[in-house]
Amino acid sequence: MKRTLPILALFALCAPMLNAHAASSPSVMVSDCWVRSMPGDVPSGAYFTAMNMSDKAIDLTSVDTDAFGMAMLHQTQSSGSTSKMVMVDKATVPAHGKLAFAPGGYHVMLEQRKAPLKIGSTLPLTFSFSDGEKLTAQCAIKPAGATSR
Repeated sequence: MKRTLPILALFALCAPMLNAHAASSPSVMVSDCWVRSMPGDVPSGAYFTAMNMSDKAIDLTSVDTDAFGMAMLHQTQSSGSTSKMVMVDKATVPAHGKLAFAPGGYHVMLEQRKAPLKIGSTLPLTFSFSDGEKLTAQCAIKPAGATSR
């Protein structure tokens, strides 16, 4: 009992520090997320802004959703009068900066839709970053002709 009491007292002193660490603020944020719903088997695109509040650049490494069988990071690259979509392994969000995923640039290609998307509803996307952080955002479903949120 004499040994247990000092150990419990030490734990009581350390517990607030453990809680403070668990409640630390995230280093990244995702805003203005939307998905362009395309007809039939045509892949859909997801767009958003990633914000990095940390002192170091951070990479978006993947995006996942249960609504599609596949989600890939893509970038539209232009060369003269032609452009093509290229799959990328990551997209870097600069320290204290933003990276926009927008039509004609970075986007998430969503393929193998599992069920029809309802315009006006939302769908969750989970974003994974190089520092191990994951966050989920509700993304508005927009019609095929949409060009921005």
